[in-house]
Amino acid sequence: MHTQKPAEIEAPQPEPIPAQVVATDYDVEEAQEVVFKPNPGPQTSFLSSSEREVLYGGAAGGGKSYAMLADPLHGLNDPNFSGLLVRHTTEELRELIQKSQELYPRAIPGIKWSERKSQWTSPKGGRLWMSYLDKDTDVTRYQGQAFNWIGFDELTQWPTPYAWDYMRSRLRSAHGRELGLYMRATTNPGGAGHSWVKKMFIDPAPSDKPFWATDIESSKTITFPKGHSKEGQPLFKRRFIPASLFDNPYLAEEGDYEAMLLSLPEHQRKQLLEGNWDINEGAAFPEFDRTAHVIEQFEVPNNWVRFRACDYGYGSHTGVLWFTVSPDEQLIVYREMYVSKVTATDLADMILEAEVHDGGMRYGVLDSSLWHNRGDTGPSLAEQMNMKGCRWRPSDRSRGSRIAGKNEIHRRLKVDDFLEKPMLVFMNNCTNTIAQIPSIPLDKRNPEDVDTKAEDHLYDALRYGIMTRPRSSIWDYNPAKQRTGFQASDSTFGY
Repeated sequence: MHTQKPAEIEAPQPEPIPAQVVATDYDVEEAQEVVFKPNPGPQTSFLSSSEREVLYGGAAGGGKSYAMLADPLHGLNDPNFSGLLVRHTTEELRELIQKSQELYPRAIPGIKWSERKSQWTSPKGGRLWMSYLDKDTDVTRYQGQAFNWIGFDELTQWPTPYAWDYMRSRLRSAHGRELGLYMRATTNPGGAGHSWVKKMFIDPAPSDKPFWATDIESSKTITFPKGHSKEGQPLFKRRFIPASLFDNPYLAEEGDYEAMLLSLPEHQRKQLLEGNWDINEGAAFPEFDRTAHVIEQFEVPNNWVRFRACDYGYGSHTGVLWFTVSPDEQLIVYREMYVSKVTATDLADMILEAEVHDGGMRYGVLDSSLWHNRGDTGPSLAEQMNMKGCRWRPSDRSRGSRIAGKNEIHRRLKVDDFLEKPMLVFMNNCTNTIAQIPSIPLDKRNPEDVDTKAEDHLYDALRYGIMTRPRSSIWDYNPAKQRTGFQASDSTFGY
């Protein structure tokens, strides 16, 4: 009898376990060489900034040169990239080229340097030209050229903004939308171009805050012209990114460079170690300090004394300052007006319009020379403004008044020992005054006075206002009791 063998039962097979790769320990620095790593803070902000024109620097030792060399690396691997990096002289350019030769071959393998062309070319075709701009006429060598990145190393070495402004016209590219259009600069305070660089990048806005580009003469935002499809719109943004020695850990930790900077004369130490743009050799008011003398704008209480002062000029500039006196006698400049080519009557209208919500002026003080009749028989300029309802009294122009006014400004700028604050401050909307006061130089022939050939219109207005010796609650001005020398023939209409 045939018997069937029982079916063989297959033993269950174990499920396969996926192999797990265990990474071996390794040293990151050995696995990958970091060619350039920006320091946290200002250097990183500079390399990632998107504004059209950016100035980086301030104090010495902040890593400016390496930041400038690193910035165009973002585009050199693009075949359409065309950049230009300039120094003021060929001697200074050699140092920059030497640093680039240490950095670029490691950052972009295969990049080539042409000594004849003074140009870097990446394997993909991106180009960076390194050259110099010694004289204004040197800009002609760049006529017909187009760049999407332009850098100026040590910008204050150019005495005027001519080269910077001209090279802006070379900032154009058919591939600008993809690559961007950028102008970059580094510098320390001081140097032949200190004044114009300060007006262009430092004065218009607080540090590290983007702002719409302004005209350095009028301080007005530059806009598209009338008739343009973008009429009235601002053109582009600027930004100043400050950096100091202490933002560079490699130099700061050693301490040797700091010790060297500390040994410099005071004005150089403040410029190079502290990055102070308000310090200029020969400045009339070296005690001015933005951290102490500039305050945030606030609404002035209605019961505080208010008055104004004006230095008038049609062909040059007119400076008008509005003051208030706090209960602790601190004098606060809370508004400014800085205009040119404005007639006296139009100025009166502008002033009255600005004061609509001020609740009334206690008084106004005006350059006393405006009461003089200049060969005509009609009312003087001061009388014309008075007839408009913009009332003034003459400033003190007696012998010695200029020196006394300057000394009074010094006294008020000094930090009061008891109150621990200065007795003269400026709201941060008074940008022209904040720029002019620390920059105005001493008269080389008379160090007791300022140089009257300098831009001093707002300074004069400040001096006129301060010398009225305003008080918060006493010595209130009563125009009926003042003798000014100007006798109105009609007491009702003031002329």
